[in-house]
Amino acid sequence: MAVLLAIVVFLVVVIICTIPLLMSTGQKGQEVVRRLDAIESARKRGHQSPDLELLRDELLSGVPMLNRLLLRWAGAARMRTFLTQAGLKIKPGKLVLTIGVAALGAYLIVEMIYNSMLAGAVAGIVVGFIPTSVVSILRRRRLRDFEKHFPEAIDLLGRAVRAGHAFSTGMEMIGKELPEPVSGEFRRTFEEQNLGLPLREALFNLATRVPLVDVRFFVTALLIQKETGGNLAEILDNLSTTIRERFKILGEVRVRTAQGRLTAGILISLPPIMLLLLKSMNPEYVNLLWNDPWGIYVLLGALCLQIVGSMMLWKIVHIEV
Repeated sequence: MAVLLAIVVFLVVVIICTIPLLMSTGQKGQEVVRRLDAIESARKRGHQSPDLELLRDELLSGVPMLNRLLLRWAGAARMRTFLTQAGLKIKPGKLVLTIGVAALGAYLIVEMIYNSMLAGAVAGIVVGFIPTSVVSILRRRRLRDFEKHFPEAIDLLGRAVRAGHAFSTGMEMIGKELPEPVSGEFRRTFEEQNLGLPLREALFNLATRVPLVDVRFFVTALLIQKETGGNLAEILDNLSTTIRERFKILGEVRVRTAQGRLTAGILISLPPIMLLLLKSMNPEYVNLLWNDPWGIYVLLGALCLQIVGSMMLWKIVHIEV
């Protein structure tokens, strides 16, 4: 009964620590913060005009002490970009606090159950990765959705230009007519450009927020056309065709590597499944790994080798197109 209660408490702690990642802050002035972020990104690249020079305080956390620590940490900017790419309107400090609370809760619960600091530390490290994994999954899903609707956005932009509309008007149409996240990103780019940010910097910000190869192609093609001239509608049509052909090749690659990905999944999941089966069939045989000091080292070594092997298998079966 005590073990069941500890497991329930453990799951509650993980859920409570993960839920804030799925909720936006909804604070007043969020639109102003996004616009100032765009101008700040342009300033850091050194391409900002003098009339856009602004001074502001980058609040990374609502906790003053944590905010000061994050301002000194070089990775805070990357964490903020990571959260933006996932479509989450939370500060990096909230993610850091979530990781800390989840790891500490897991450590205390496991250490209480098994009376082992090593087991508690391992549990804390594993659970501490859960919030980051949730953000990574949301980021990957959002980028996949953007990639799926991106050719439609380019086609709509090309038709708008061919009909005689300005390029900025085409971006505004994308922001109104297409689904998220494509509409949101193009609407934000249009607002940045409409508020006085140069088009070059607004497009660079788009490529930063959406780190996809297709978006870099799109931004590069637009900047080259702006400097050298040419038929913009034809360039957009060719770019849309290229992206669709790349998707077609990527689909063929996924079909041909399906067996390899299935094999990799089986090989990765086989050791923990066998350990659980042996634990249920012959507990005394497996308990030696927990009771003997050398058993802990064997488990840690096996875990490290399992991680390395999983990374190698995943790298083999995932082919970039």
